[in-house]
Amino acid sequence: MARLPSLKAAKRSAEAATAKAVAKADAAEGPSPNPMTNLLIADLALRGGGQLLRHAVERTVLGAKFSPAKAKNVVAGRSMFQTLIGTAVARIAMRSIPGAIVVGGGLLAKALYDRRQGKRSARAEGSRAIDAQAKRGAQDNGET
Repeated sequence: MARLPSLKAAKRSAEAATAKAVAKADAAEGPSPNPMTNLLIADLALRGGGQLLRHAVERTVLGAKFSPAKAKNVVAGRSMFQTLIGTAVARIAMRSIPGAIVVGGGLLAKALYDRRQGKRSARAEGSRAIDAQAKRGAQDNGET
């Protein structure tokens, strides 16, 4: 039967691997010798990539129900107010457990309210809002 390595040997091996990885990370150079510039570049890349990913996911989710062109217009038609509110609510939910509970509770309350209003009424209201937002997006994209 093969003998398992001791706990001390495993710990030493893990510490050595960690030290090696840290040394490699310290030796890595960014695009600029200034670390603040590298931080700014990383921040912009992450934010831009996150925005592209978010728009792609939104278009995909909307594309299940609407045509790709309408989904694109709905995403493009979002107002600055809607964007700011969405960002603020997401930030509140991500920063703390009570914030997540409040935001989750609000979303649950809205879903229950919509169900109480009846499927027909909720769908009609949602369709009107989606159509208005798609119309704004089409105007922003130069379509008629």
